[in-house]
Amino acid sequence: MVRVRFAPSPTGHLHVGALRTALFNWLFARHSRGIFVLRIEDTDVARSSEEMSRSILEALNWLGLDWDEGPIYQSQRFEIYRQAARRLVDRGLAYYCFCSPEEIEQRRQETQTRGEHWKYDRRCLNLSVQERRELVNRGVPAAIRFLVPEGVTEFDDLVHGRITVDHKNLEDFVLLRGDGLPTYHLSVVVDDIDTRITHVIRGDDHISNTPKQILLYRALGAPVPEFAHLPLILGPDRKKLSKRHGDTSVLNFREKGYLPLAFFNFMAQLSWSPGNEEKIYSIEEMVRDFSLKDISKGSPVFDLNKLEWLNSRLINELPLPELITHLRPWLEKDGLWSDELLTGRKDWFERLVNLTRSRSRTLVDLGAMIAPFISERFSYDPEAVRKHLLGAELDRALPRLKDDFLKLENFSAQEIEKALRARAEKEGIKAAALIHALRVLVLGRAVSPGIFEVLELVGREKTLARMENLSGARKIINRLEEDEG
Repeated sequence: MVRVRFAPSPTGHLHVGALRTALFNWLFARHSRGIFVLRIEDTDVARSSEEMSRSILEALNWLGLDWDEGPIYQSQRFEIYRQAARRLVDRGLAYYCFCSPEEIEQRRQETQTRGEHWKYDRRCLNLSVQERRELVNRGVPAAIRFLVPEGVTEFDDLVHGRITVDHKNLEDFVLLRGDGLPTYHLSVVVDDIDTRITHVIRGDDHISNTPKQILLYRALGAPVPEFAHLPLILGPDRKKLSKRHGDTSVLNFREKGYLPLAFFNFMAQLSWSPGNEEKIYSIEEMVRDFSLKDISKGSPVFDLNKLEWLNSRLINELPLPELITHLRPWLEKDGLWSDELLTGRKDWFERLVNLTRSRSRTLVDLGAMIAPFISERFSYDPEAVRKHLLGAELDRALPRLKDDFLKLENFSAQEIEKALRARAEKEGIKAAALIHALRVLVLGRAVSPGIFEVLELVGREKTLARMENLSGARKIINRLEEDEG
């Protein structure tokens, strides 16, 4: 049975590179009907935190990446790692090293000064029993190093093909530090063995670790899993994605209003394509079609424009009840939600969401678009006021249009349009001038869905009240000019 694992470090929030690794492991496990193990690699006691662990779990849950076993916390397994390291010493496959970090750094610098390549010089390998005893009695901390044998290590990477590493390029790496804490190499291999991991799917930056870990699997008498190393994600400048490219924390994308399925599709297609990049796939479709053989070797670019496009499409294509479920927390957060929106005003609210979602790239956009329909707590865009509310003809035309609206027997989009175009013709101005002015007065912005449908949904009472606020909107410009002056 396929058994894979995702093993984040809780020294920070889950970022998109790690998430892509989690997602591919999860897809592979679900496609193969295998087991997805979650492991928290918190051996860095000083930098790891429970808060970051919770944040990682929250991000995985947001995308529906459920795990079958775990979470397994490495910080609860220190003695298991120590025992494994000692077994290797007892079998002559590892040895105690009493060199301090300062001594090693000094020898490294001396080697580099001579223009030579440094690797640990095995100074402690041939210490006599008496010498080791004396060092222990003096209280000198002892690390444990793995004794790298002569030869080469070869493995068939499921993405990159055959990889060969000459052991001449490997130094005797540390398994257990002088303070008794395990290194990454030791803890990851021991855990993979204990959880019977069959496939290790991770980023390209781990390729250099793989030969060392293969040696450890063999030294500990365990089968070696298969490896698949994913190409690193690049920013738009084609350099390794990092914070300088903007937000890379997964939960930040949730906070910016991206739908989990849109983000799932976007991340899944970084190095893998289910077939049609124009289609938004269901989770079930991606599970069915996923294959490690289809992963590209080339590094994908993290293109926010594509993510926004996917998200906008999904906002428009989701069944209305499902979209409202996603939207509700945003309205609740802004104090705009009431249960009446799904009971007494359900038809009105569904019409409103249907009308506004075509203009929304994110749930944040959608919530902001809906807010003026529900609440009076909305602001005017100064640039929209400057562009559309300063014309002198509005002082005459808007009060008369208000009277026209007041007289309408049916305040419907069709009747509103007739009244507005008739008033524009009588005043000798373009209908667009009134349309833009109403859009800003009623919604506070220069862009919206069709204004006549907007006014019908806002309702006659609110529309007329907001039309009265021409002078109030203009005061924004006056204050800005005073501040600039």
